[in-house]
Amino acid sequence: MILSCESLDYSYGRNKALAGVSFSLEQGCAGLLGPNGAGKSTLMKCLIGHRRIEKGRINVLGYDPAVHGLEIRNQVGVMPESDVYLPNTTGLEMTLQCARLCGLPRAHAMSRSHEVLGYVGLGEERYRQVEQYSTGMRARLKLACAIVHGPKLLLLDEPTSGLDPAGREQMLELVDDITHRTGVSALFSSHILHDIEKVSDQVVVLTRGQVVFSGNKVDFLLRNTGRLNVKVKSGRERLAEKLAALGCKVEMQEGRDVFQVGMPEGGTVKLIWQAAHELGVQVRHLAPFSIGLDDAFKQAMQESRTARTTREDGI
Repeated sequence: MILSCESLDYSYGRNKALAGVSFSLEQGCAGLLGPNGAGKSTLMKCLIGHRRIEKGRINVLGYDPAVHGLEIRNQVGVMPESDVYLPNTTGLEMTLQCARLCGLPRAHAMSRSHEVLGYVGLGEERYRQVEQYSTGMRARLKLACAIVHGPKLLLLDEPTSGLDPAGREQMLELVDDITHRTGVSALFSSHILHDIEKVSDQVVVLTRGQVVFSGNKVDFLLRNTGRLNVKVKSGRERLAEKLAALGCKVEMQEGRDVFQVGMPEGGTVKLIWQAAHELGVQVRHLAPFSIGLDDAFKQAMQESRTARTTREDGI
């Protein structure tokens, strides 16, 4: 487990920003979804000890931020939404400064700074002053500063905000590579659903400071239809039979590698993975039937509003 929150509360005066927030994240990339004012940025600040919580517990990489905030910040990279750079500095100087602040010896910090600037595509621009950078270049510089010390976890606050389509795709490719090739985990906060759908494995949905969903992205999308498209390398019939015996509704189509699976009540995507593992069948494709993150998010928001209205009416 990378991080967890249990019954987390935080307020700004009388305004409850977080109310009973509970969730846990495994290794990988998790998308943090929610409308403006949902508490996403506040949550991230609590995770690194920049906000002292009123109630509840947080565990980040085995540490409590209320006690070990410095240890956490040494192992976590933060990419804020707003521009943060020192005036009259080059990209290399800015990255080097961040590396030194994280405790890296100067020689190692210099080596790492050159390395990460090349990785994010700023190798040829490292000696230019940051004020001369484009919006996309400054975004990639913030990412370089967040990863220069080799963190185990990244907190990315709206990393694609303000970027043009090409810049967005470049940033998403970097996040996907970092989280799925190098083994660094990330909590990716964004209001752009396409971005989270493209790179995340898990989803946490916040609204009015409360978690309305936390878990596997496919399970979140599955809530709308209850059906999945499944494609396997071989052993389609054996897997279909086993899933049917487990209470799934299986629909096979002649001549197609993909078949549809309707999940039993309370069933999750883990049911399919476990059955495939037991049979030695390799799953090549697994996705909800004709549904996207945008529709699933709208449904979650509607369910939250309905539940809130019911509570307020005393039903």
